[in-house]
Amino acid sequence: MSNPFSTQPIAEITVKELAQLLQETPDDIQFVDVREPPELEIASLPGFQNLPLSEYAEWSGKIHTRLDVEKPTVVICHHGMRSAQMCHWLISQGFVQVQNVAGGIDAYSRLIDPSVPRY
Repeated sequence: MSNPFSTQPIAEITVKELAQLLQETPDDIQFVDVREPPELEIASLPGFQNLPLSEYAEWSGKIHTRLDVEKPTVVICHHGMRSAQMCHWLISQGFVQVQNVAGGIDAYSRLIDPSVPRY
């Protein structure tokens, strides 16, 4: 996934804000997890659609049918790096409300829900 926008800042939310969103308004927000299927087998959060970056060629051409460009979109990965790449790419595709989960699922496990396995 090439990224001509990598120097532009992207919006981030904390894992505390994510936990609040998951409790309050899950239907109003698109949640995307870009980790690989084996990672999801170890740890995952409910309500996230999986779009693994390794399968970019398979889903990228259909992104506008998979996700709504106008709807808020929250992206997560293991530590926040791959999800940041995805956020930049989504913005380049016309998505207007994109946020990266700072620290990823690892931070979520450490700070919010220790029952989510760490790896």
